[in-house]
Amino acid sequence: MRSILVLTALLAFAGAAQAADPVFPSSAGNLTVETVTGGLVHPWSLAFLPDGRMLVTERPGRIRIVTRDGKLSPPLAGVPEVVTRGQAGLLDVALDRDFSTSRTIYFCFSYDSGGNAAIVRARLANDTALSDVKIIFRQQGPGGGNNHGCRIAQAPDRNLFVTLGDHFGPRDEAQNLAVDNGKIARIGPDGEIPKDNPFVGKANARSEIWSYGHRNPQGLAFNPADGKLWEQEHGPQGGDEINIIEKGKNYGWPVIGYGVDYGGARIHESTHKPGMEQPVWHWTPSIAPSGMTFYSGDLFKGWKGSLINGALKFQMIVRLELQGDKVVKEERLLQGLHERIRDVRQGPDGALYLLTDNDAGHILRLAPAK
Repeated sequence: MRSILVLTALLAFAGAAQAADPVFPSSAGNLTVETVTGGLVHPWSLAFLPDGRMLVTERPGRIRIVTRDGKLSPPLAGVPEVVTRGQAGLLDVALDRDFSTSRTIYFCFSYDSGGNAAIVRARLANDTALSDVKIIFRQQGPGGGNNHGCRIAQAPDRNLFVTLGDHFGPRDEAQNLAVDNGKIARIGPDGEIPKDNPFVGKANARSEIWSYGHRNPQGLAFNPADGKLWEQEHGPQGGDEINIIEKGKNYGWPVIGYGVDYGGARIHESTHKPGMEQPVWHWTPSIAPSGMTFYSGDLFKGWKGSLINGALKFQMIVRLELQGDKVVKEERLLQGLHERIRDVRQGPDGALYLLTDNDAGHILRLAPAK
C-alpha cells in the first residue's frame, strides 16, 4: 500500500512539473515557455532597454519597467490621461534609435472618446518617471471603440511610421485621404511632416499619410535583410494580411480583400483590383494577428530571417519562413498554451518574449528546451 502511495505521489509531482514547464514541438526542436512575470492588465507592447530590462505598456494607461528577473516597477509618472474604452487605451511603445544617449521613447495612446491615437515623445528620466512629455501627433478622423492599430516603427533616418486603424466605423474612410482612418502615417521624431511624404501639397489629402486602405494594423517592423517595411493587419471574418508597405500605395480595404463581414455578408468588390496592392500572405479564417518581429538570432535553429507573428483568436504564434519577399512555409506554434498573444519581441539573449492579452497578463519567454 505504501508503494502505491509513493508511486501516486511521484506521478502527481511529475504531472505538476510538466504543467509548470510545458514543452512544445517545433521545427527548431522542443521549446519551453517560462513565465517572466505576471500581474499585468492587458499588456500591449514590450521594448527592451539597453541593460536588458523591459518597458511594458498596459492598456488601462500604465508603463512599467520589468527587470530581467521579473520584478515589476510601480507605474511610471508622467503618462498623459489615457482614454480606455473598447480596444482603446495605452498601446505601443518604442525606443528612439539614439536612446542610449537621448533616453527618448515614443508611445501611442487613445486621447479622445472616439479612440483617436496620439503619439508621444518623452524621456525616460529615471526608473520612476517620464520627463519632457510632448504629444507630437494626433490622429484626425471619425472615432470608434475598436480597430485602433497604433504600432510604431522608426526608420534609419529616424522618421516614425505609425499604424492608424479604421476605428470599425464607416469603412470607406480608409480610402478617404482627407482623414487618418485606415492609414499608415509617417512623421518626423518631433512630429514634423517630411517634405517627401507622398501626399504633401495635394488637395483634400492629409500630408502625414504614407499608405492607405488598411483596416486594423497591429504589426509593423523593418526587415533587417533589406530594410523594407512590413505590416500585419486584422481582416474582418477572414482576410488577415501581411503587406510590404510602399510610399503612396493603396492596400485595398474595404474595396478588395479575402474576408467577409461578421455574420457572413459580403464586403469586398473582389480580391483584386488595378491600383490596389495584394498582400504577401493572408489568413482565412482569421487568426487575429497582433505584434510581429523578424527573427535575427541563432538560438532557434533554422529560424533566422523568419517573420514571427502573435495571434489573439487562435492563441498561438505563427512563424513565416521567407525567401526574399515571398512566404514559403507557415509553422503554427504554442497552440496548446491557450493564451492570446498580443506582442512578440526578440530579446537580447535571442529568446522570444510574448505578451498575453488578458486581465491577468504575463510576459513569457520562449526558448529551446535544455
